[in-house]
Amino acid sequence: MGDKNSKTDYSKPEYYYNRELSWIAFNNRVLGEARDKTIPLFERIKFLSITASNLDEFFMVRVASLKDMVNAGYTRQDIAGMTPTEQLEAVNQATHELVDLQYATYNRSLLPLLAQNGLMVIENHEELTKEDCIFVDRYFQDNVYPVLTPMAVDSSRPFPLIRNKSLNLGALVSRKEKKGRRHLFHKKSAEKKELEFATVQVPSVLPRIVQLPELEQGTKRVILLEQIIERNMDKLFLNYNIECVYPFRIMRNADFALEEEDTEDLLKEIEKQLKKRQWGQAIRLEVEDGIEERLLEIIKKELLIDERDIYTIPGALDLTFLMKMYGLEGFEHLRNKPFVPQPVPEIESGDDLFEKIRQHDILLHHPYQTFMPVVDFIKQAARDSQVLAIKQTLYRVSGNSPIIAALAQAAENGKQVSVLVELKARFDEENNIVWARKLEKAGCHVIYGLVGLKTHCKITLVVRREEEGVRRYVHLGTGNYNDATAKLYTDLGILTCNEAIGEDATAVFNMLSGYSEPLGWNHLALAPLWLKDRFLYLINREKKNAANNSPARIVAKMNSLCDPDIIRALYEAAAAGVKIQLIVRGICCLRTGVDGTNDNIEVRSIVGNFLEHARIFYFENGGAPELYMASADWMPRNLERRVEILFPVLNAELKEQVWHVLEVQLNDTQKAQFLQANGSYIKSDKREKEQHNAQEEFCVEYMALGTKKEKQQARVFKPEYNQSIEE
Repeated sequence: MGDKNSKTDYSKPEYYYNRELSWIAFNNRVLGEARDKTIPLFERIKFLSITASNLDEFFMVRVASLKDMVNAGYTRQDIAGMTPTEQLEAVNQATHELVDLQYATYNRSLLPLLAQNGLMVIENHEELTKEDCIFVDRYFQDNVYPVLTPMAVDSSRPFPLIRNKSLNLGALVSRKEKKGRRHLFHKKSAEKKELEFATVQVPSVLPRIVQLPELEQGTKRVILLEQIIERNMDKLFLNYNIECVYPFRIMRNADFALEEEDTEDLLKEIEKQLKKRQWGQAIRLEVEDGIEERLLEIIKKELLIDERDIYTIPGALDLTFLMKMYGLEGFEHLRNKPFVPQPVPEIESGDDLFEKIRQHDILLHHPYQTFMPVVDFIKQAARDSQVLAIKQTLYRVSGNSPIIAALAQAAENGKQVSVLVELKARFDEENNIVWARKLEKAGCHVIYGLVGLKTHCKITLVVRREEEGVRRYVHLGTGNYNDATAKLYTDLGILTCNEAIGEDATAVFNMLSGYSEPLGWNHLALAPLWLKDRFLYLINREKKNAANNSPARIVAKMNSLCDPDIIRALYEAAAAGVKIQLIVRGICCLRTGVDGTNDNIEVRSIVGNFLEHARIFYFENGGAPELYMASADWMPRNLERRVEILFPVLNAELKEQVWHVLEVQLNDTQKAQFLQANGSYIKSDKREKEQHNAQEEFCVEYMALGTKKEKQQARVFKPEYNQSIEE
């Protein structure tokens, strides 16, 4: 078997699935949650909103990149053997099908169910009652009209710049002619009715959902802002007749490339590029179904949009507004009961975290456990007189980050604070520029990332003077230092003062700040220099063990898998007899059922209430299992173009806990979907199987731990002492 399989060329395109089509398949799985009748109604509209937001970003970055390649005449094939032109055609077809399914879900399923459950969406202003019209017109006059900028287009007023992702109303208008009077801007009256283009942007600063007065008890009615503006278009163009009005929305190329080697000031260059993002090439046009042909032709011509990039929408444009609808009051029974992150059993409120970490390593599992120990780790370090230095990497942080505030306080308290703020974190660039400047102002040493690389690793180092000498405390994680997303994303982290890891952490920050490469590493492996080789070594070790009839197994959990070298190594390991189980949330370019692998590879994707974000890697290692966690996925960008960290789980007790995370997810029968040989995903056959929902089971487990802890505390006898005696 070994000789036969060794001759198989696993680099052939037929063994790989296209990255972009795999992503669309992932977004279809998210859409599947919106279509799932077992899920509470408001959770379903939330998932539909997420698919719309995902698709926007996909177009702005991935489709934009493909268009750039096609325009540049780039013909190189991807790992699946597709040229950029072929990819663009396939993506175009797949996204049109996805959008059709989105709106079929919205119109046929969700809207009627919302109405049945006391929330009526008025889709067209023509449906308003006389009383509604009075209310809407007053609302327009008082709240909307002062904000709007109506723009007519003629020989003296060119077609306006339409901002990226903005929702607009386009109209065809004709001049009103009155006897004895001439329009201010027109010296001659037209002999025949001429149609002109006019437009107004629906302002994003105003709520898109407007509640109407209740007609009957228990039923709420809402209307979208663009419908209110459309009804009142005549008030914006007083000297014109409004012939027709239709909404439209465009997506622009928001991907930008930096020539970092020639950039003197990265921060200023990124600020300049961000402004260009609003005016990049138009790559997608959404219009309401039934739009007047002449109006569409004008928009298409002015925006230079290809016919295939036009999406005719049978309903409201830009379904991201559904996330705001999700937040409407009074529908709590139609949402999942919010989960409150539980306390970490090893940590009491007010504990000295440094003392706790000295006792043993601490594992953190978010969002099931609170993110506060990470925040408190920085806060305590900022206040602690024994702390000499704090060093941290920041990729994405929340809008009002307590970590930023703690780092600033630490610098103001005289500590040595070094922070690497990744300015190139896509769509968080502006936010990160603000934080970078705030930290610099407070006295922190701020590093703006590395030339040619994104720093994506999540690491914090605290250096503390103690009786025994200087001790290093480290936090390593799979997710961002973002207290907001930590309530929504599943991630793992470790707090440790392991001496060898502390040495490695120091080496990491010396590399980031001074390009100093250590002679060797104790436990950590870093991309882009060593991490990929480390993964390939671990996979090949399992392959050799299988060939020698030693226990061999790989279980790997990540967000995306598309690195060809890793995939090829997995195929070869499976062909040698290694049992491989992959938990891949999003993109997966690996195929199942490949010749010679003997069905030894199983791929599942879990899409649930929380966003699966942790990266965990298990290697059987001949009966001496090794467990690792990382900030990196198995993608070329993570392994070759980013600074990432792979770190081992060394503590035996923590190993069991991390393995339990994998085990529970491998047993999921409700949310897990399995990759088929044709690239589709199907749910497991639930017949005669005990039902398991991994995320729900974790919620129950951690709540039980919290309850147990409270009971134990309640049983502890705390004697009361006379204060004067204590003193």
